[in-house]
Amino acid sequence: MVSKKIMASDAFLNSIEVNFQKAVKCLQEAEGKEFLSSDLANQIMLANATYTVRFGVRLRGTMHTFIGYRSVHSDHFEPVKGGIRYDLAVNQGEVEALAALMTYKCALVEVPFGGSKGGLIINPRDWKEEELERITRRFAEELAKRDLIHPSQNVPAPDVGTGEREMAWMADEYRRLNPTDLNAWACVTGKPVSKGGIAGRTEATGRGVQYALRAFFDNEIDLKKTGLTSGLKGKRIIVQGLGNVGYHAALFLSVEDKALITHVLERDGAIINANGIDIHSLKQHILDKGSIKGYPGFTESGNEMLEADADILIPAAMELVITGKNASRIKTPLIIEAANGPVSSEADPILDEKGIIIIPDLYANAGGVTVSYFEWIKNLSRIRLGRLQKRAQEGQISQLVHGIENMTGKIFPNDFKESIIHGASEVDLVRSGLEDTMRSSYDVISHAWNTTKDVPNLRTAAMMVAVKRVVQSYSSLGI
Repeated sequence: MVSKKIMASDAFLNSIEVNFQKAVKCLQEAEGKEFLSSDLANQIMLANATYTVRFGVRLRGTMHTFIGYRSVHSDHFEPVKGGIRYDLAVNQGEVEALAALMTYKCALVEVPFGGSKGGLIINPRDWKEEELERITRRFAEELAKRDLIHPSQNVPAPDVGTGEREMAWMADEYRRLNPTDLNAWACVTGKPVSKGGIAGRTEATGRGVQYALRAFFDNEIDLKKTGLTSGLKGKRIIVQGLGNVGYHAALFLSVEDKALITHVLERDGAIINANGIDIHSLKQHILDKGSIKGYPGFTESGNEMLEADADILIPAAMELVITGKNASRIKTPLIIEAANGPVSSEADPILDEKGIIIIPDLYANAGGVTVSYFEWIKNLSRIRLGRLQKRAQEGQISQLVHGIENMTGKIFPNDFKESIIHGASEVDLVRSGLEDTMRSSYDVISHAWNTTKDVPNLRTAAMMVAVKRVVQSYSSLGI
């Protein structure tokens, strides 16, 4: 199983490099080789450094040795940024591929971080919570020794197998090792709000997927290429993976945009309901039963449901689920990559030929790193977002409402008055900043796609924008 995963990670890294080379070729034709030489392109593409750490922890009466990785793909901006995953299949190729994706993702959405990624070869479910804490703290200590956790050099975040709990342990361990560092809590993001985290971080990647789809559907030129009608209401959506990202994306799209989640694919089968699945109810069933089995509409069908008839496909689980083997059977006119690398480079031209539009991962799932950036800023400024202006905003709007009431002689309805007088809270500001980031980034990608010669799809356009910004950053450094 692990060896197959390693082969898949190599294919994942190869897919990213193939997409990078396509973007480089388009950039060189558009800007000239003086702007981006082949030597500079090669420097940008390769990881700067990958560190392997091995450490022992005495548990259950014996010494256990663990292996972890931290890859720094590009430090054209510091700190570098990227999650840490806990999984038995973690390997160097996978970490380097994800670190590269982080570089391009940050550049694309103009978050001033370089790209990094990390992982620990471990199955978290094999260990009790107190054991996992000791392992995590030792891992953090090994990384901190090498400045691979540091508020101004390398800032990890949660990923597969990790969450707020692990980030809190890591931040606390860094603070213990650096008791005089005023910015210690900024050494990681994705922390609990009570430990310097930010409201809206847990939902951020899924929320970003929702905002990305809204931006796409508001672009008449790009939407026309899919043949879909305007508006997300009533659109039939297949979601593969109901983890954190898939769940929040499906929840927001179904509840707020009135889309129909007709298929949910998980490891042990699928749920199908042509009238729309109640995502909150399904998630509660999974939490209660540990599986989707037994929920209404359950079928043992697996990833073949990716090929079902619908309007939008959201792969939100893992890389390389759509490959050269099944791409020709995909029916949805629109795919949005909520996961990292779910569509292989071999599948891309097949889907292009079929006229299927892909909203690429380096844009679509950038909500997490965007809100991590907001959290990092919050930690450095040491003040909750909205704390200084919330009441002032409420006071100004309240005076405006009273003025209108006095001028017109009419009274605002109480429920309406309460909603408009409400000042922006931290989560309101986070969502506003994220939506602005996703919408403005999409406009830039779409412009590159529609105005640059021989750009085949949104993926190449997004990569072009990202690489161009990395080149400009290198040039400003004299490289």
